[in-house]
Amino acid sequence: MELRQLEYFVTVAEECHFTRAAKRLRVAQSGLSASIRSLERELGASLFLRNTRQVELTAAGRAFLAEARRALSATNAAREAVSAVQGLLRGSLAIGSLQCLHVVDLPKVLARFLAAHPGLDIQLRHGGSGELIEQVRGGQLDLAFVARPDRCADLVVTPLAEEPLVLACPLGHPFAEEAGLDVARADGERFVDFVPGWGSRDLADEVLAAAGVDRRVALEVTDVHSLLDLVASGLGIALVPQSFSVKTDQVAFVGLAGGLPPWATAGVSARPVGAAAAAFLREVAEAKSGRARVPFAARTN
Repeated sequence: MELRQLEYFVTVAEECHFTRAAKRLRVAQSGLSASIRSLERELGASLFLRNTRQVELTAAGRAFLAEARRALSATNAAREAVSAVQGLLRGSLAIGSLQCLHVVDLPKVLARFLAAHPGLDIQLRHGGSGELIEQVRGGQLDLAFVARPDRCADLVVTPLAEEPLVLACPLGHPFAEEAGLDVARADGERFVDFVPGWGSRDLADEVLAAAGVDRRVALEVTDVHSLLDLVASGLGIALVPQSFSVKTDQVAFVGLAGGLPPWATAGVSARPVGAAAAAFLREVAEAKSGRARVPFAARTN
């Protein structure tokens, strides 16, 4: 079994099409097909169900995909380790992140890191914490910045920051003038929030359930600005991390009483941590150490 065969297999699995996969790999389709057939003979199993329009993974193919991605990731990490000894970083680094990672200015860190390592191909994708963690596990991502998981023994978790939750409400809402609001008083209110699986949504669900709040999430979104626009328009209230308060002055952000669990973020990477991922985490740590404290004007006791 050759690494080239694994790369070909993963690409076909992602594209669900031999022609598109061959174009992406810049190889002849006949050679790609022959390589996949050779791999299937060696494994003694069909990896794809083929038809005239697309291909689909078989059960054996789905099982093999995760392991093939891990093998390629480990190979890249080995190459990076050698490059790191030589003072170089080459290859690729796939990063996932929450949309609003206030603890560090990710675009600036990425720009500085890429300028220092021009031989590195960097990819970035946004998503919810649950999906990003699974993509790290599956080898699609080398590193992700997410809501800190409670238990993740198979991955390396690097804590980033903690901040309190606050209640976001319209400026004219009765809660807007409160100080140290008891979250249980939100029972019966209409909420807007992110979709399930996003870290702050899961934390809000946990906090409100513990307070006995029977909440209705009337509107679900997948970006911070839409959520705050909905709140500002009077369509609901939301529990959000304190750092969201720097995004708008059209929403009241109210401090909460009761020692609620904080919103915590972390970097999550596979074991072993590749040289590029480790170097990027160091860059993030340096940027974070020089970052000013988040300003916050919410009402508190």
